[in-house]
Amino acid sequence: MIRNRAFKIPQSVLVVIHTQALEVLLIRRADADDFWQSVTGSKDDETESFRDTAAREVFEETGILCAPGSPLAGGLVDWGLENTYEIYPRWLHRYAPGVMYNTEHLFSLQVPADTPVTLSPREHTAFQWL
Repeated sequence: MIRNRAFKIPQSVLVVIHTQALEVLLIRRADADDFWQSVTGSKDDETESFRDTAAREVFEETGILCAPGSPLAGGLVDWGLENTYEIYPRWLHRYAPGVMYNTEHLFSLQVPADTPVTLSPREHTAFQWL
């Protein structure tokens, strides 16, 4: 049975989570044991703001709440930078036919050093502060 699903939107966020001492949180992808990254993720729909995408992805992937009104909301910084890159061939099937590039919007999130991290096991298997 083929499941009907929407294609990924080629607009995403990268959120670098760090402490005041500049320890950076890296998380290991569940689908690639040797691939460590910061929080990333695509918009759920075209109308979702990059800030809302960033807060949602941080919560989904780490359990850290930084949505508007939360204590860490002020630590989420929009750097006003975007990177456009070619999508790796192994991920092209997730996007509509003909989509070759993704635009990624950069954020950072400063958190207290003792912030607990709760990974989504579907997406990540380990984390490290470096």
